[in-house]
Amino acid sequence: MTTIDDDTRARRMFWWFMAVALVVLAAGIGLRDPWPPDEPRFALVAHQMLTSGQWLFPHRGIELYSDKPPLLMWCEAITFWLTGGWRGAFLLPSLLAGLGSLLVVYRTGRRLWNARIGLLAAVLLLAAIQFVDVIKHAQIDPLLLFWVTIGNAGLLVHCLRGPDWRAYWLGCFAAGLGVITKGVGVLVLLMLLPYLFARLRHWPGVTQTRGDGWRWAAGALAFLLPIGLWLVPMLVAAYGFNTPEYIAYVQDLLFRQTAQRYANSWAHAEPAWFFLLVMARDWFPVCLLIPLLLPAWRDALRGREARVLLPLAWWLLALLFFSIPSGKREIYLLPALPMVVLAMAPFVDGLLVKRWFSRAAFALGVLMGVVFLAAGAWALSAHPRAAQRIAAGYELPDGGAALWWCAIGVGVLFVLAAAWFRPRRGVLALLVGLGAAWVAWPVSTYPLLNDNQSVRSLMRSADERIGPDGELALVQWREELLLQARRPPVEFGFSRPPAAQMHDALAWQAQAPQRRWILVNSEALGPCVDPARVVRLGVANRNAWWLFDAAAVKPGCSMAPQ
Repeated sequence: MTTIDDDTRARRMFWWFMAVALVVLAAGIGLRDPWPPDEPRFALVAHQMLTSGQWLFPHRGIELYSDKPPLLMWCEAITFWLTGGWRGAFLLPSLLAGLGSLLVVYRTGRRLWNARIGLLAAVLLLAAIQFVDVIKHAQIDPLLLFWVTIGNAGLLVHCLRGPDWRAYWLGCFAAGLGVITKGVGVLVLLMLLPYLFARLRHWPGVTQTRGDGWRWAAGALAFLLPIGLWLVPMLVAAYGFNTPEYIAYVQDLLFRQTAQRYANSWAHAEPAWFFLLVMARDWFPVCLLIPLLLPAWRDALRGREARVLLPLAWWLLALLFFSIPSGKREIYLLPALPMVVLAMAPFVDGLLVKRWFSRAAFALGVLMGVVFLAAGAWALSAHPRAAQRIAAGYELPDGGAALWWCAIGVGVLFVLAAAWFRPRRGVLALLVGLGAAWVAWPVSTYPLLNDNQSVRSLMRSADERIGPDGELALVQWREELLLQARRPPVEFGFSRPPAAQMHDALAWQAQAPQRRWILVNSEALGPCVDPARVVRLGVANRNAWWLFDAAAVKPGCSMAPQ
């Protein structure tokens, strides 16, 4: 039985926990630029929004960007406007989404159970590797996670501690924001299926309403409101322009990137059981609790505990939804993690008092430390081929020695945490080791890897090579090149065939051959360029980049446009 003092203590501890979470999740912000594959794309689109003033239709270079709705790009543009620098801005939406998700999970656990359960749920979420890893990247998924978590929390509070119509409407509104973030925010509404099951079966603790049909229907309006606020102006403007480019943008964004991507995936084909491996690997070490808690969940469901049924059922429905199409990515199932930890938290206390559990957590922390120590020492002393490939890919000097020392340092932190807390407090030793590692790794490795990962060094070399009066064009370019360019480059479309880009680039260069240069991916050099007369700038993100002027173009050769 939780006392008032226990509840007050847990609430105070939560704010200390949030301070720790801020340090863990914010570590490394300001130490690097956007890194591929996704970060430079969204940062570039946000940058172009600010410079062009075109907020309804995202652009990637000269082309419209229709892969995703614009909400994340709006957020990045706003944070850049507020801070005045990309290094401090592009990761802020993810950081705020991560902290917000932890707060929502805590408050939901507190509403459904008590403050201690809410705190345990938040700790479990922060302990999952995938959660921290995703929050440390400027992708769409942290923002989606935040909206889906708010949406699920609103529905849970209404369905289990209601009626609370404001929570319900907020949940539906957040689901709509999830739709204009990445399309799958509608999955929040699946929470109503296990609620309907429990209500029809008269499970205790489930909200019962009478004569409130209009309030339930208002949830649909709350869901559609944010979608309409973006969709209606966009459609009016697109069909007002009435050009093939804008019509194609609408068709691609609303149909190909949603329903067609789900029904007929064209990338990332994986087997139906793919997400079982994802949960076992990416939710580590929290995933280790799942088999331990199966008996407790079974007993809770037999006892008709709706507070366990609804989050567990939503997790399984989301798992089923994402397992049906052939295209699957590890990140898809992340929004289910908060529901899983909410179902875990009420039963974790029973494990924490067991000596074997504390010793197992201690052993796991020591094992992780040994793994990092051994891997770093092996790479540093034996120079295996895998280590050489990694060092070469990042263009690190001395065989990547600095990177391997970072790995050794992380291992030392795990071991020190274990030595300090001892087996008796093994869970704390593991958590402290994880937190220290998440702080030390980005702080130590971001400065080492940034020049290569962000192509900052490569674009600096290109700028120096072409001279103060030179002009630069990009062929088969990546978003990070355009983002890191020292002066405005010329480009000929992102999605066009490389041969067509090269054809236009050579014609552009021929108009002022004395000062115009072309930066190209090695795969797109083509037959008209003499490979002996090009300048190899370097390798970035596993792509080799070459720079050439008009003297490298073979006389009389012309590229056929495609």
